[in-house]
Amino acid sequence: MRGIYEAKKPDGTVYYRASVTYKNKHISLGSSDDIETASLMYDRAKRVLHDLKLKPIDYEDDMMPLTFRKYICLLNFRDNNIYIKTPIYLHRRFFSYFLDRNTELKFDMEDLFYYSSHTIQKRGGHLFVADFGLQERILSRYDIPGFAVCGKDYRFLNGDEHDLRYSNIEVINPVKNIIRVKEGKGEVYDVKMHIVGDWKIGTFPTHEMAIIAYNKALDEAKKAGLKRRTELIDPPEGLSPALYARIYSSIELPQRYTEYLKEYAKTNRS
Repeated sequence: MRGIYEAKKPDGTVYYRASVTYKNKHISLGSSDDIETASLMYDRAKRVLHDLKLKPIDYEDDMMPLTFRKYICLLNFRDNNIYIKTPIYLHRRFFSYFLDRNTELKFDMEDLFYYSSHTIQKRGGHLFVADFGLQERILSRYDIPGFAVCGKDYRFLNGDEHDLRYSNIEVINPVKNIIRVKEGKGEVYDVKMHIVGDWKIGTFPTHEMAIIAYNKALDEAKKAGLKRRTELIDPPEGLSPALYARIYSSIELPQRYTEYLKEYAKTNRS
């Protein structure tokens, strides 16, 4: 039968593999224990490739046993002449990654290479990919930490949490201990350090100053002997080492905080 090939499992059991050739490319569709199901895969694939009216939203149960993932791959190949193994459909300025029939994620073209070789999964409400055996959160690619809260630490400008294009994501608080606060018509940044509770380090007019204040507070904590899992934040881009050092020196940490660190250091030396 055309497009159907008999094969055997290691134990000798016969099964059937379905495949289709389109635009000189041989595409595997899947396998089945019975020839009828494999034949249906082939028939559905031929329909997808030749019925130009079919779009990503048109997948219905009658497309089974052709999987939704394979359906998207075939549509994209048919319309864009590029076969991608992950469920991606290319548009002119962005691409869609279909997590399932009801979930379309949108990404910028610059991420195409990455997601064409990484399968997105969802667990506990979080999107992630497996990379070198580790789970990498999708939002970490936007410098959004795992503890970040949508609406507080970052937001989707058009309200669509599935639109993951960079222009749609605003990172409000890239670091947990630096919080942007509205003040009158402007904004200020509160800095906290968590050491047996939260210590307020201060309020600063710019995010750059807040980062430097946080780094100084962390430096002093480590000097006092406190073991911190938190790392220093990289200096803001465009800030020269000389200016960074000048701002660093000008920042005065709260007296209660520095006294606590002195007491901690004294106690732990004795």
